[in-house]
Amino acid sequence: MYPVLQLGGQGPLVSLLVGVIMVVLLLVVLEVPAFVGLIIASFAVGLVSPAIPLAEAVGQVAEAFGNGMAGIGIPILMAAIIGKAMTESGAANRVVRGFSSLFGEERTEISLFSSSFVMAIPVFFDNVFYLLAPIARSARSRTGRNYTLYIVAVAAGGVTTHGFIPPTPGPLLAVAEIGANLGTTMLVGVMVGLPTAIVAGPVYGHWINRRVDVPLRDAMGTTVDELQDIAETSVDELPGVFESVLPILLVIVLVGADTTVNTVYGEESDPAAITSFVGDPNFALTVAAVVAALTYFRMTDLGREGFSDELTEALKSGGNIAAITAAGGAFGVMLQAAGAGDYIAGGLEDIGLSLLLTAWLIAAGVRVVQGSATVAIVTTAGIMAPFAGDLAVNSAYMVMAIGAGASIFSWYNDSGFWIVKEIGGLTQEETLKTWTVVTTLISLVGIVVTLVWATVLPFS
Repeated sequence: MYPVLQLGGQGPLVSLLVGVIMVVLLLVVLEVPAFVGLIIASFAVGLVSPAIPLAEAVGQVAEAFGNGMAGIGIPILMAAIIGKAMTESGAANRVVRGFSSLFGEERTEISLFSSSFVMAIPVFFDNVFYLLAPIARSARSRTGRNYTLYIVAVAAGGVTTHGFIPPTPGPLLAVAEIGANLGTTMLVGVMVGLPTAIVAGPVYGHWINRRVDVPLRDAMGTTVDELQDIAETSVDELPGVFESVLPILLVIVLVGADTTVNTVYGEESDPAAITSFVGDPNFALTVAAVVAALTYFRMTDLGREGFSDELTEALKSGGNIAAITAAGGAFGVMLQAAGAGDYIAGGLEDIGLSLLLTAWLIAAGVRVVQGSATVAIVTTAGIMAPFAGDLAVNSAYMVMAIGAGASIFSWYNDSGFWIVKEIGGLTQEETLKTWTVVTTLISLVGIVVTLVWATVLPFS
């Protein structure tokens, strides 16, 4: 009936500190799997918080996890299939070739940047980088220069989408937690994310490329000798451009149709009943996954059993990400139940920070402490959700502020840092000068662009 500790008025602060310390200890120091560490940290918050009845703490964690999984489980698992299918069928490679034809070989960095930004909408950033880094390396092999620029362009495009534009896991759960409209958030995500990514990608990439010349090395995933094979893959061996990009277009069109019809005809109209079904992210991502999988099956000779095994492997990866995302959401809900959100918001209000800046600051702090952008997004969304109704602007802007904060300063405690280093063939120093600076620019530019758009076009 009572918490283990009697903390008086300091309960929210102590609960927050215990939760953060547990996350750092388990995820960073002991390297416990993220799902397990987040669930244990959630239990710990329930154990020490005076605001949470002890007998109800475990049930609240389970309920919050279930609610989180209900919002993002199917979309994330379907996105895992899309990512696997687009990568293995050659569709993702074809998207890159399409952008290269559009912009020209002399603007390779724009092709890589555009491909990364677009493909990371339905495909996880890790998979996007796995695919595009070897292509960036093969471009360096052809041109003999500009590898720093190419790798920055790939990193900035994909990781910006990862933090700002649903249906990527973090923003998707933030939309569900905060109660933002998905279609509006996708639109605002592009409005905020694209200029942010341009500054952190091509603009910064050209600047750092003149100062840091990263040589071509053997790297995890591709050797220098294998790069030529990627560069010389015939377009005839790849799916067509429209077929390749169709899964991405389907998600955008179906979800966008729901938002448009609700705005024009109203949520209670007959057309809205149809678009609410087809535009639901669970359905839209399922349709896109089926289309991507059919292309994958057509382009390979795996047979039905091998094809099924490959998709099962993708679902295993997606299941892990969905579990981590929902567990992070449960952790955020428990911190909110403990009063941490009110405590932090009250303290920041005293020094004059707006709700959007408060959300950015909390997400940035969680990100730097424990490393994962997704965990930072879902934790902060749980803390800030009760304040979304107090916003004078559309709640999609709170999703943007959280995404910007959660993008900041990726370094040694973030798996993305090591993915970029190993797959990209960089040294630690080179990774700090490229990837870490890129993520910090995305955070700083992102919150500025968010505040500007919220002022100019509040969508309230």
